[in-house]
Order: sequence, then structure tokens, then C-alpha cells
Amino acid sequence: MKQLALVMIVRDEAASIGRCLESARALVDEIVVLDTGSRDATPEIARSHGAHVHHFTWCDDFAAARNAALDHSSSAWNLVLDADEWLEGATRAALEEVLAGPPVIGLLPVASEFDLQGRVEHAVSWIARLLPREVRYAGRVHEQPVSGLPRRRVALEVRHDGYRQGLLSRKSARNAALLLRALEDVPNDPYLLYQLGKNHEVGGEFAEAVPNYLAALAQAGGDAPYRHDLVVRTLFSMKKARQHEAAIQLADREMPHWPQSPDYYFALGDLLLDWAALHPEAAGELLPMVEASFLRCLEIGEQPELDGAVRGRGSWLAAHNLAVFYESLGDAARAEEYRRLAGAGR
Repeated sequence: MKQLALVMIVRDEAASIGRCLESARALVDEIVVLDTGSRDATPEIARSHGAHVHHFTWCDDFAAARNAALDHSSSAWNLVLDADEWLEGATRAALEEVLAGPPVIGLLPVASEFDLQGRVEHAVSWIARLLPREVRYAGRVHEQPVSGLPRRRVALEVRHDGYRQGLLSRKSARNAALLLRALEDVPNDPYLLYQLGKNHEVGGEFAEAVPNYLAALAQAGGDAPYRHDLVVRTLFSMKKARQHEAAIQLADREMPHWPQSPDYYFALGDLLLDWAALHPEAAGELLPMVEASFLRCLEIGEQPELDGAVRGRGSWLAAHNLAVFYESLGDAARAEEYRRLAGAGR
């Protein structure tokens, strides 16, 4: 039996699949690609990178496709990637301890690129992607491995650019339809509501995102692994939907749970600053809280272990916002101090 397989499901991914396969080729003992109906050169490109290509009739069920792909693997462990992902600086040594040990579900840090105000930022989520051979998936969309095995974080960085603006459109409508169908099967499932909210948010539909996020928060337990990301995204979406007062109430309720989250305090500072701009009569009360929030981000520092953490919110992004903040107040010296700090932290 081979030790490690790369297992993928793909469709019309000619533009990106080569990058993914090349990034993982030296780490794995076999490559399994399940094509679900490509009309481009995806299968041929996969074969040119050493993949065994199989075919599957798409049935609007990601778990079914994932499981069919896993059935073709002959390895003890399976590394699951999508075509819009790739490994960054990966070596087999990073995996050897896990591969040689007892079965676990390996959580990998997936750093997703997204566009924000002319910049490309990165948010990190720890996702189950390294699976023992017997583990299979459940879920029509945003499928999850079903297993009682312990979960362990593995320092094998995955990069993802599928949330970039030019790549979102073809996935958004498909995913929304599948999420709504999944919610018909499992009404009020908090994870599905969270994903539906996120699907609206990344498409710029903030008013539509908010009710799904709030419903997810009402249902999700405090230990839900995605709750940190859910809270921060809810605050941001409520700000964009001009629901400031309700967002501030939510932030007050959540504050005790996130004392070491720069992402929470970044979202809070951003929310309060937007509220102050809309209500200048309250600026005297709000601006000191804005300043304190961004300073708190820098005190905490980067916390990449938090699910959904955005790189820079504990360093240069917070410093940049403070520079803009002090400049707006006419404090040129402090603005320059934080501008230098922002530049040094990039």
C-alpha cells in the first residue's frame, strides 16, 4: 500500500490545476483526480503531471464526489486539495510524524486570498484535509469528513485564491443553490447558515448575509470551531449593511469571548469608526474607543491559530488604520510613527 495520495475532484480547472499538482507532486506517492465533467483540457493536464484520472457524473453532491475520488486511492493517507489551492513551501518532512503515528484528522492552515480596497489580504482557516484512508465525507456542499478520530493541526500551508473577485462568480450561484437544498434537509444547521452567509458576503450581498450569520450565531455552540470567523464576519457585514447599533450590541456581548483576538478588535474599531463618520455628534465618545481598539490589536499581535484570522490585523493593518486615524485628527507625528510601523510590518 502506498503511504500518501493527493486526492482531488475537478471540473474545468485547466487554468489552475497544474499549479496545484506541481506544488504537491514531490510530497505524495500517488495522485488521484476525479473529473466531474470538464469541457476543457483539465484531464489532459492532470495526466501530464502524473495523475490517475477517473470520471464521475456530477449529481449536485460534493460529498458523493469526494467519496468516489477517495475510493480510487490506494494509500494509507489522503491529502485533499482543490484545483484553486496549492501548497506553499511544502516538504514531506512536515508530514512524516503524522503519517508514522496513529490515525488522526489533520487540520491544515488554508490561507485564502481576497480583495479588499485594492489590496490582496489573506485569511487563514484550519480545515480537515489530511485523512486516514477509511474516512469519508458527508454534506451536499461544504462537505465535512465524518470521523470520531482526534483532530490535530499540521503545519503544511495551503494557499487558496478562489475568493478573488475574478473567480467568485461561477461558484457563488452554484453554492447558494446547494446550500439552500442542504438546509431543506437539515433546517437551522449553524454551519450551513454560516456558509450561506459567507457566500452572500463574499459576493457583496451584506444585507442578505446578516440574517444567515445571526441565525448561525443563535444555533452554534460556543465551542464551534468556526465561531471566531463567524463573529468577525457578522460584525463586518452588519457594518456594511448599515446596522451599526445592532452590531455594537453584538460586539458587547461577544467581547468577553475574544480577549486575544486582533480580528475581533479590528472589526470593532472599524465598526465604531464608521459609526462615528455617520454620526459626527457622537465622535467625541466614539473616537477614543476606535483608537483603543486598534491599539489593542497591536498589543495582542498576530494570532494565526484563530480560525479565519486575517494576516496583518495584529500588526501592519492595525498600524495603517492608526496612521490614517491620527492623520485625520491632525496629529502628524503620531500618524508618521504608525505609518512607519505599518511599512515595517508588511
